[in-house]
Amino acid sequence: MPTLKIPVGPEDHIQGEARAPVTLVEYGDYECPHCGRAYPIVKQVQQHFGKKLRFVFRNFPLNQAHPQAEAAAESAEFAGVHHKFWEMHDLLFENQDRLVKPLLGELARKLGLDTVALQKSLETREYAPRVRSDFSGGARSGVNGTPTFFINGRRLDAPFDYEDLVQAIDAELSRHSKAAGA
Repeated sequence: MPTLKIPVGPEDHIQGEARAPVTLVEYGDYECPHCGRAYPIVKQVQQHFGKKLRFVFRNFPLNQAHPQAEAAAESAEFAGVHHKFWEMHDLLFENQDRLVKPLLGELARKLGLDTVALQKSLETREYAPRVRSDFSGGARSGVNGTPTFFINGRRLDAPFDYEDLVQAIDAELSRHSKAAGA
């Protein structure tokens, strides 16, 4: 079973408690329809597990299939520098059906971000190295499509519907509690 080659660190975008017993890492693409379907499921899973789960999102834009994915990922990274990554992440998925550069500026404006600075960062590809770093880490970890999930470092090779994610996380919580009690 493939494992996560790049451990979760301070440079990651993380929601949840640092000491949560389970970490769910998603490699995703903002333009991918499967990632769009996974987005509300992940939100439900986060709500279900609360403080027992931390969630990490890493960029894995599939540029050939999704020509706007790279710019969307770079826009999320731009927002992240301004402490608005998760807000932009959510808006990108919620507006996935119309991901074009004018929308990226509109979303940045909605978040109170400098749209001229965003446009300049997209033109200069300022955040492309960060996106490429996520992508290469995913490739090294065996990611070849999106979304790809890892639970405590092990790739989930099951469907990503709500029930399967909950079952896989419950199994990991059980392993964790047995290990803690041993």
